Amino acid sequence: MNTDRDTTPWGEILKDGMIGAWPICLGYLAIGLAFGVIAQKAGLSPLEIGFMSVLVYAGSAQFIAVSMLSAGAGFVPIVLTTFTVNLRHLLMSSSLSASLRNLGTGPLSLFAYGVTDESFALNSAKFRENRWDWRRALVLNHTANLAWIVCTVAGGFGGEFIPAGALGIDYALIAMFICLLIFQIREMLYVVVATIAGLLAVVLSLLIPGNSYIVIASVIAAALGVVFKRGRFFSRAEGPS
Repeated sequence: MNTDRDTTPWGEILKDGMIGAWPICLGYLAIGLAFGVIAQKAGLSPLEIGFMSVLVYAGSAQFIAVSMLSAGAGFVPIVLTTFTVNLRHLLMSSSLSASLRNLGTGPLSLFAYGVTDESFALNSAKFRENRWDWRRALVLNHTANLAWIVCTVAGGFGGEFIPAGALGIDYALIAMFICLLIFQIREMLYVVVATIAGLLAVVLSLLIPGNSYIVIASVIAAALGVVFKRGRFFSRAEGPS
């Protein structure tokens, strides 16, 4: 990490981080409202929705938890299911750790709280540009966090007036993930790995109950991507030189 960046005034850091977060905030406008509406239909009050967004702050896990609440699921199944779904954060955190080696426990804890699929995608891309540091990334994370909380609470208040499936808001989360994937594609290898992960996830979803197939497919596809990138598979096919 470049130490010269530590001398940058916090005003500039805040500006860069907030500007960097605007694509996420724009997406959360639709997704957060959608979640708030669905949560309100499940019987949660705006205050409860706000607390859930603060304490959990994981869009897919919150959608799943609310759906399970609506179906009458108990506390333990909900916790185990959301924990399994969020295991992918281990992969994201491992990837980001390379850019946060010298970060202390306090800032690292604050940063870890704000890691989501969206912030991971944007911060990873910006860290690769070598014009980004942990302070800007931290501001990006928590700007997006604030936007998520505000939008979910707003959806809770508006749930009485907005039908759950109105304007395709139930598709917003899927649409954001597709956009994030497209922005991450830099070469054909990324297309191959994404295709393998998608196909594996579909096949494994038919064989494995629950949502663990998402993590399994991601790990297998990522491992194959490393093998392809290093050329091990092809070098074996060529034989000894």
